[in-house]
Amino acid sequence: MARDFRLPDLGEGLTEAEIVKVLVREGDVIAEDAPLLEVETDKATVEIPSPMAGRVEKVHVEPNQTVKVGQVLVTFADASSASGGASAPPGLDTTLAWQPAPARPSPRGSATPPRGNGPVPATPATRRLARELGVDLHRVPATGPGGRVTDDDVRAGAGGGAPAATQAQAPRAARAEPAAPAAPGKPLATHVTEPPLPNFEQWGAVERQPLSHLRRTIAERMTLSATVIPHVTHFDRADITELDAIIQRNLEAVKARGVTLTLTAFLLKAAAQALGEHPTFNATLDTAAGQLIVKRYVHLGVAVATERGLIVPVLRDVDKKSVLDVARELGALAQRVREGKAALDDLRGGTFTITNIGALGGTGAIPIINYPEVAILGIARARQEPVVRESRIEARLLLPLSLTFDHRVADGADGARFASAIIRRLERPELLLGL
Repeated sequence: MARDFRLPDLGEGLTEAEIVKVLVREGDVIAEDAPLLEVETDKATVEIPSPMAGRVEKVHVEPNQTVKVGQVLVTFADASSASGGASAPPGLDTTLAWQPAPARPSPRGSATPPRGNGPVPATPATRRLARELGVDLHRVPATGPGGRVTDDDVRAGAGGGAPAATQAQAPRAARAEPAAPAAPGKPLATHVTEPPLPNFEQWGAVERQPLSHLRRTIAERMTLSATVIPHVTHFDRADITELDAIIQRNLEAVKARGVTLTLTAFLLKAAAQALGEHPTFNATLDTAAGQLIVKRYVHLGVAVATERGLIVPVLRDVDKKSVLDVARELGALAQRVREGKAALDDLRGGTFTITNIGALGGTGAIPIINYPEVAILGIARARQEPVVRESRIEARLLLPLSLTFDHRVADGADGARFASAIIRRLERPELLLGL
């Protein structure tokens, strides 16, 4: 019987994606989880696996096409149909289960019981995690919206315990949610109307180049952040002479363990510790409810420049990890991003962002906040400069920092104290190493 596979709901309000590559042809017989398509979303390029084994009957999309959530991508003939089996009985729903369900989703925290042998609603990252942990998705109770299996469900299945959704999501229920919050950024520039452009051809030849899906998304998010959030930036410098000496001393030993020790790893750890002291900067402003949502987890985003544009992967629970663990995860995550292999789960859930342009030069920059976060830390190139220490002039390695934050949630003094907390740890690296 023919079955349609539709663009799944990839979460975080993503409503469309652009087809980058079609990895199958009509007539191909493929296995479940085999690569099917590459799509570019608002967040990244992700590979969508096949939700079932069978023969590709029809491919409905082509590269550079923009598709909406729920739109048919591929039609399959399953194994029985491909081998001449019986056709589907009249009235049977032949749409694959990963499409957005029209019915009301299951309440958060309630588990859908294990299912049969049909395709399992799960994101590519969750499927990969299940393979790594040796978990059969068909036997995992689902707690996600619409019966989707989440990462927590897979981990619970691997550990033999109950799904963690009820415990993890219980605090959310205690917070009153606005009845119908307006979707942010629709339209983006609500307070500014751009005037029509002049005819540039009157002065010479021009070329119109289409923006990629990712570049359009970056433009929209930057406009949203700059329009909605009143930005203020605090500048300072950190003396990282001792920290740089530690990095250089341990570079080869750590490299022998397959890890590249970088300044960014120490910056992430310093920021994570400072956020514990200044949680206002690890938050989101809920203007509809008149509340500040303070996150009790520390998931830090790191801006990574790629050929396609700026992408911000997220390292989770940085406050609970050693510098070496952070460096190891950062290297692997940045590589996946540059190769276009990052999963959506690698790119969401951040609470604070660091952007390091030091390798590219410059003496400083004013970064734009990664909405809906409330702060971002910019780093420029460290330079040897003369510094007076105990009446003597010494050459010291100084690192420029620029902390941009939302002036609605913090005052200038708050920003200065938070920046000082980061600098104190960079200048006393033993605090970062747990010594």
